[in-house]
Amino acid sequence: MVDKVRQAAEDEYYDPAPVQEELVRLERARGEGQVAEEEFARREEELLHRLEEISAYRLQQREAQS
Repeated sequence: MVDKVRQAAEDEYYDPAPVQEELVRLERARGEGQVAEEEFARREEELLHRLEEISAYRLQQREAQS
């Protein structure tokens, strides 16, 4: 049971979709003038870094299963 809960939490934490959606929202907000360029750059860097972490984790998981 604990393993299932842990796996569900990891699946949610390492899901790239919410991060990608946030990037789209951020880009839209910048285009509408709701986010300053400096704030946009900072948030974009954070989100892209998070996507890199997710990608590395998922690659590690695939390699561990092989």
